[in-house]
Amino acid sequence: MFFRIAADILVILHLGFIVFVVLGGFSGLKWRRLIYLHLPAAAWGALIVFKGWICPLTPLEIYLRRAGGQAGYSGSFIDHYLIPIIYPAALTRELQIAMGVMVVAINLLPYGWMMARYARKRKSAKR
Repeated sequence: MFFRIAADILVILHLGFIVFVVLGGFSGLKWRRLIYLHLPAAAWGALIVFKGWICPLTPLEIYLRRAGGQAGYSGSFIDHYLIPIIYPAALTRELQIAMGVMVVAINLLPYGWMMARYARKRKSAKR
């Protein structure tokens, strides 16, 4: 029972991390210090997607499920939980790269806006 609950908690944390990687740049608009957490998390998330690696949390979740008497699964967290929800077809390498590009593009929006705002502040302070 403990292992099943631990695996479920890990899935929730894993999903939370993915949401933070995709949308965390927007939180930096309000809480500047969060940028120092988000940038390495986003870099890690993008690296995993672009390289086609499996996140280290996935094997840990599979281990916890098996230890709890459940069947594990093959593939990644995204393959197992998110792709069946978002896409009916199997994840291809091209789709995975497109998702990575989308994550980077989404995060460029708030960071670009912050940089433009900072540049305007500097310019007006010089006057």
